[in-house]
Amino acid sequence: MNRRAFIVAFGAASWLVSVVQGVAQEKVPRIGFLGHVAPSSGQRDGFQQGLRELGYLEGQTILIEWRNTLGYDELRPLAAELVQIAPDVIVTSSTPAARAALDATKTIPVVFAAVGDPIATGLVANLARPEGNGTGVSLLSTELGVKRLDLLRQLAPAAHRVAYLVALANPSEAVRIKSVQAAARTLGIKLDIYNANNAEEIESALRAIPWKSTDGVLIGSDPIFQAEGAKISEAVRAARVPAVFPWPDFHQYRVLMSYGPDLRKAASRAAYYVDKILRGAKPSDLPIEQISQVDLVIDLRVARELGVKVPPELLFRADRVIK
Repeated sequence: MNRRAFIVAFGAASWLVSVVQGVAQEKVPRIGFLGHVAPSSGQRDGFQQGLRELGYLEGQTILIEWRNTLGYDELRPLAAELVQIAPDVIVTSSTPAARAALDATKTIPVVFAAVGDPIATGLVANLARPEGNGTGVSLLSTELGVKRLDLLRQLAPAAHRVAYLVALANPSEAVRIKSVQAAARTLGIKLDIYNANNAEEIESALRAIPWKSTDGVLIGSDPIFQAEGAKISEAVRAARVPAVFPWPDFHQYRVLMSYGPDLRKAASRAAYYVDKILRGAKPSDLPIEQISQVDLVIDLRVARELGVKVPPELLFRADRVIK
């Protein structure tokens, strides 16, 4: 090889090494996911599916640090842990998780995969322009609580006493309960509140409910109730009392009725916000989206088991009837 050819070949080789190193060193986006969700909720799967639809492959073109807990005390330490990792975005599922992340950082963008009323719970001041570093998907939870009570009354028109199982440590639940109480007074229903924030308190609440004098049950939307869904459903069926649950996922435990959005779809939609932010958008410029699709699901097998006659108008309105 002559000297000129050697110099050209050496230069090309150096350029190739530089390009390869540049690709290898190109930054892969890192996401922190702070979950306050039941293992069976499917929100993790929904978020991953949303990312795949946008062209992101976990472990290849995007990295995700997963953190999840059903306890409230663990959320702040986990949020602080994610902040130390310095991800490009923190995704949160549930209002308590969103609150913990926003308290932990004012600079890292925070995307809500599923929160209750973000204004009433103090997460943001404005839906159209959230300001701050948080934005994402809301579930319209305040309105849903009132609607579930209305559905229960349609299911049991003679109901005068209803047990409401809630987790008041969840800011979203604490906000929702006020509107449900007001609706109950309007309907002439005595609403008995049972506050339960963990598995032990749920078990105590189920023992404390005077089932023989209770005409119906409402189940709150905190993730702990889904985690304990089998136990709650079994107690309700044993008491032969109609109940309305918050999410379609509860039907894996053979419940009579549920009314709420699909949490998987909400989590999938959060991927859209992540993609926008990774491309340079600021959270304050991305309006909060309110999930509009809410599903009414009725299981007629459970209705027959409980001896409950479901009104034809409810069956007509149902998005899905399990026979």
